[in-house]
Parts: sequence; structure tokens; C-alpha cells
Amino acid sequence: MDYIKIVEDSFKNEKVATFPKFKAGDTITVTYKIKEGDKVRDQKFRGVVIQIKGATPATKTFTIRKISSGVGVERIFPFESPFIDAIEVNKVGKVRRARIFYLRNLAGKKARIREKKFSGKTEE
Repeated sequence: MDYIKIVEDSFKNEKVATFPKFKAGDTITVTYKIKEGDKVRDQKFRGVVIQIKGATPATKTFTIRKISSGVGVERIFPFESPFIDAIEVNKVGKVRRARIFYLRNLAGKKARIREKKFSGKTEE
């Protein structure tokens, strides 16, 4: 167990990119690097966050789901991945669950997530 702590502490010293806060139900775009042979290119994956899993930042992951050509595609990203370039929050969704796996069984208009309405007040 001590070896795990030592390794986690060594990774904490490295500079980690800060990303915006998001939760399940939010629509986000993740820009990540793909290595093809000796070339590196950026690719964007836009979808709905269906879960955030893990306790420590080293083991924390989030799952994004999108529909591509009528087929559901899910991708799991680790928070501490060096391949993630940027995360952009497109829509803030209003859901009552932390893990919205029920979205897998819905299609079309039923699969829409209500958008959170903002009042004119700012949170301080």
C-alpha cells in the first residue's frame, strides 16, 4: 500500500491541466491527442457525461456517450490522462441521478436531457 502512495505522490508533483467542473447530464467536448504512427493529431469527442467514477484524482474517470450514425458510442476518459488536451462544457444538463445509465435504453426525443435554467443571480 505504501508503494501506491509513493507513486501517486510522484505524479502529484507534475503539472496537471485544470479543466472546468462538470457532472452527469452535462454535454461536453473532449479534445484528445491520437497517435497514428509517428504523427499526432487532435480529435474531438462530444457527448453527454453519463457517470463520473473514482475517489482519488489518480483513479478518477468519466464516461461520455454519443450517438454516431444511429449507434450509441461510449468512451471512458481518465481525468489525469496526458492525452486530454481540453475539455469544454457545451450544455449544463438537469438530471436527478449521478449515473444516468437509463439513457442507454432511450432513443430519439426521449433521450434528450433538459437544460438547466440560470437565473440572473451569480453564485459567489
